[in-house]
Amino acid sequence: KQWYQRRVRGSLWWAGKELMPEKTLEDYIGKNEKTKIVVKLTKKGSQAPGREQQMTEDQKKQMMAWQYRKQEEMKKLHTADDGDDYYNSPWANPNALKNQFHGIGDVKWGPR
Repeated sequence: KQWYQRRVRGSLWWAGKELMPEKTLEDYIGKNEKTKIVVKLTKKGSQAPGREQQMTEDQKKQMMAWQYRKQEEMKKLHTADDGDDYYNSPWANPNALKNQFHGIGDVKWGPR
């Protein structure tokens, strides 16, 4: 069950860990046979290889531009008059009918 020969003069790296020749891949990734992994080969005794960039500089610029446009759009929507002013109107009060039947009217709880 050795996954590579002992004569190899390099090291295999996966997920920031060096794969030891004494262990099987099962020890690292589990028993799922359908799992695909990408390993990197380096010289024996060298450090772990550097991580690859997830996005290119062009992709980063595009993403930042999209986020900025989305943020500006949200600001415009937040400051725009959506016609939500009626929520604070007395005729839109859901408890108005109950208050009228109880004769409560306009009760203020704070100091005037």
